[in-house]
Amino acid sequence: MNQTENLLTKLRAEQPLIHCITNIVVANFQANGLLALGASPVMADAIEEAAEIAAVSSATVLNIGTLKRDTVEAIILAGKSAVKHGSPVVLDPVGVGATSFRKENVQRILNEVDVTLIRCNAGELAAIAGVDWQAKGVDAGDGDADIEEIAKEVARKHNCLVAVSGTIDIVTDGHEIMKITGGHPLMTRVTGVGCLLSSVVGAFLAVAHENQMEAAATALTFYKCAGEKAAKLAVGPGDFAVHFLNALYSEEAFEE
Repeated sequence: MNQTENLLTKLRAEQPLIHCITNIVVANFQANGLLALGASPVMADAIEEAAEIAAVSSATVLNIGTLKRDTVEAIILAGKSAVKHGSPVVLDPVGVGATSFRKENVQRILNEVDVTLIRCNAGELAAIAGVDWQAKGVDAGDGDADIEEIAKEVARKHNCLVAVSGTIDIVTDGHEIMKITGGHPLMTRVTGVGCLLSSVVGAFLAVAHENQMEAAATALTFYKCAGEKAAKLAVGPGDFAVHFLNALYSEEAFEE
């Protein structure tokens, strides 16, 4: 039994509660994706209960896609509570480079919460690092900077893992780099696929209590395999989303 199969079996046995403070565009897709995977989602973003929910969750995933002032406060309360109770925290800095509001608040979150992993694309990583990059909205964009070295620097600075998704995904702890190939272009044509990835990584981290970097890489590998499987059955983005959820549910998603 390989590492992916091991963690997936454990995840489905434990059914970890994954607390998602996420954006209004993708909340339903994220919840359904986690359910298909075998995890249990809770989408609670109220300031009044964020810390309490995080305290009983197996992992907390913080997504800034449709950010508001109250969301920032709820994110920080939830993140601090998760850290206090020993569960992993995943930050998804959606479109962080798009506005100063997003940049300032992502820096605040990183300053106040000891996140376990930042899951982002190349453009978002560059924005966090303050590196010049051409990006539009939440797109990865283009640039000449060395993404692997930037990822290492950000990981070291914030003492966390960094996972950068793209044609080739990378995961780093600031020293070592793991690379994951695969996936399919249709994964970029459905809103929420990247956001759901952050939740899936959180779910894998929730059941991996030893090597978190390996667990993150395993989640990315599984996710790309699911995308490939769904793409073989899909005509376009509409039915790809359905086939993708089915692939996350399938016992064979990780097989060749």
